Amino acid sequence: MTSILTNTSAMAALQTLRNVGNQLSHSQAQVSSGLRVQKAADNAAYWSIATTMRSDKRAISAVSDALAFAAAKVDVAYAGTEAVSDLLAEFKAKLVAAKENGVDKTKIQTELEQLKQQIVSIANSASFNGVNWLNTDIADINDSDLNKISLTSSFIRNGGGVSIGTSDFHLSELALFNQNGGGILQADTRKMKTLGGIRNFDTFMDAFGVIQMDTSNTAIGFRAVKDFNFTGPLTFDPGDTIGFDVTVDADNPSDLDPPYNPGKTTHIVVDRAMVDALFPAANGTISTYSQYASLLNHALTQANSGALATTYVDYNGNPIIDRIGIQTRENSGLDGSAVQISNLDFSSVGSGSGLSNFLVYGTRGSQMTLNFTPFEVYMDGDNLDGVEMHFQFSVNGAPPTDHTFNRTYVNQLLGKSNGKIETSDEMVTLLQSLAGPDWPDVIIEAASPSAISVRSDKAVDRLSGGRTNIGFTQISVSIEPLAEQNFLDIDIVANPQLIDMYTGYIEVVSADVIGAGATLGALKKRIDTQTAFTQSLMDTIDRGIGRLVDADMEEVSTRLKALQTQQQLAIQSLQIANGNADRIMQLFER
Repeated sequence: MTSILTNTSAMAALQTLRNVGNQLSHSQAQVSSGLRVQKAADNAAYWSIATTMRSDKRAISAVSDALAFAAAKVDVAYAGTEAVSDLLAEFKAKLVAAKENGVDKTKIQTELEQLKQQIVSIANSASFNGVNWLNTDIADINDSDLNKISLTSSFIRNGGGVSIGTSDFHLSELALFNQNGGGILQADTRKMKTLGGIRNFDTFMDAFGVIQMDTSNTAIGFRAVKDFNFTGPLTFDPGDTIGFDVTVDADNPSDLDPPYNPGKTTHIVVDRAMVDALFPAANGTISTYSQYASLLNHALTQANSGALATTYVDYNGNPIIDRIGIQTRENSGLDGSAVQISNLDFSSVGSGSGLSNFLVYGTRGSQMTLNFTPFEVYMDGDNLDGVEMHFQFSVNGAPPTDHTFNRTYVNQLLGKSNGKIETSDEMVTLLQSLAGPDWPDVIIEAASPSAISVRSDKAVDRLSGGRTNIGFTQISVSIEPLAEQNFLDIDIVANPQLIDMYTGYIEVVSADVIGAGATLGALKKRIDTQTAFTQSLMDTIDRGIGRLVDADMEEVSTRLKALQTQQQLAIQSLQIANGNADRIMQLFER
């Protein structure tokens, strides 16, 4: 049908031309941009993925730059440790030479000072962009929270979002010098202190270069004893006596809850017959303190009283004149430790020569107070569990039990990651976890922020006196003895007797410097590996994005030519359709 109102052929040709034009425009955009998906309208899912991955690639590129920066810092530090290692070898050789007879130690010391300054100069110079790992300024270089260095090493995207991966290490493994001490060439500051009170003092180096360590911290009880001074001669005439009651090993009410055992009581009589038996030539007269002590001891022993009399000597082994002691033997079978003289009667002799009525108790040694100070269980090189502490614990002479803890143990017990025992309550938790299972009758509790009470339970253990004790023995720390020597303090002129110690010290720190170099080498290898992976990852991301959004240029160019042909044909069709209208107009002209 032909209509003068509607040119359906032209409309169809125009629609075709428009469709071809749109496709041609899209193909031309792909040809010019190289992208199959250039905007979200092209393919929302692919466009979203590609846009996200391009953003990630930029972040990974920044990581690659950070790795390059880290590698530069590692290279500088490694060069410094390598140079210092060579100088230490030379330093050691000169110390060995100083042992030769006739060598001028002053000249050798001058050479050593030059080597010292050269090593210091290298440590100061090993800096990249203001970062120096060989000469640091850390308040406590062994504090794992303060000495940690984190290097950016990766970019991570997962279901929970994005994060940055890091390579961590600790400057305590690298620093030759630290402003506050503790560098490899300085005295080791990894002080375990008193191990929270387990031992009495920290390690120290004496004047002879020997490291002193406290390996035992115990409390001991003392049996009951009463001293008195002999006040003069005693003369026993026939019928004269000195009489008294002696009681041993009664319970001390201030130590225990009732009921209290009153102890064992024995009546003692000293008479002329006993004096003559012991001192037949004395004619009944006790002239010296040693004679009186022997007389009293004889009377106490003969009566099986459980007490004894004794004399004393001083620290040099010299007798302490006129001093006599009355004490319990603690062999009564009772738990207490006490000695008492009562009902003393010396009326017939006229004097007790210093002996008087008394009551004394022994001390309870199954209790002690630990002076708590915070400390950290440090890391220890390649030992992943850190520094290890060991001790034995015992109460009242029972077989001791062995106990060990390290950084991993502390962290797991206290829910930490820094190895620190910072409060007396935390120390109590540690001791209870170690000794508690083997010693259920030992009470361990914080008495104050700076004191911990360790004692046997009096409800179970009523023993007192010299048979009681409690405490820690065989205390050891895996990294001790710690180096107490500073490299810069080595002086063979002032301390010629320490040359052997200096040589051994250089051997140890040389190994530490070599270890620092090995740490840096391993870190550099890790950075190089991560750098190569990062570059490979960026290339892979490019390929992945390309598979999603890049145009196939061969296919697009072929389609472009086809569309250009279709466009020409559509134009010709439109011209033909418009030409039909002209023929109709010619009909009206006739």
